[in-house]
Amino acid sequence: MSIATLSHAIQSSGFFTTVRQSEVFYPTVLATHLCCIAVFGGLILMTNLRLLGLALKKTPASVVIESTRTAKRIGFVIMIACGILLAGSHLDKYYPNPYFQIKLSLLVLTGLHGLIFRRGVYYNVNLDKDGKLPVQAVLAGGTSLLLWLAILTAGRWIAYYDDPNAIAGLFRLLRHLV
Repeated sequence: MSIATLSHAIQSSGFFTTVRQSEVFYPTVLATHLCCIAVFGGLILMTNLRLLGLALKKTPASVVIESTRTAKRIGFVIMIACGILLAGSHLDKYYPNPYFQIKLSLLVLTGLHGLIFRRGVYYNVNLDKDGKLPVQAVLAGGTSLLLWLAILTAGRWIAYYDDPNAIAGLFRLLRHLV
């Protein structure tokens, strides 16, 4: 089974067809996805800026990380669930989109980033006990910031991708009409 066939089967399922055709549900999911990006992204941004030593300097980084953890997890789960609903309902259009593929790849890299820095930074209660952040924490904050900015950029670019095959088909149609 090809990716195109699988994508079409997923998109054409009753569930994703209902999501796509709903006049209320789809826009609500989209708005929720965007709100979660704003809230989750803001929390990630503040954590990264703290790890880089650029914000909340009087608050220990370990406190910033711990105090935002639950909200970030909730926001992430809702954001991903909404993203799956949005992507699944238009998967024929998204699967060949290089920006969608880049976004998914960057999300995987972000997961790896979290695993790599989990023990040494994100779950280290003594992260900055001497008042100075280790290089590993600064590296984690900078890498996370770059990854999330790239994810947001790729996500935004998804809407502006024009499939070259679709454009060529449009030109062929216009030539026949003229």
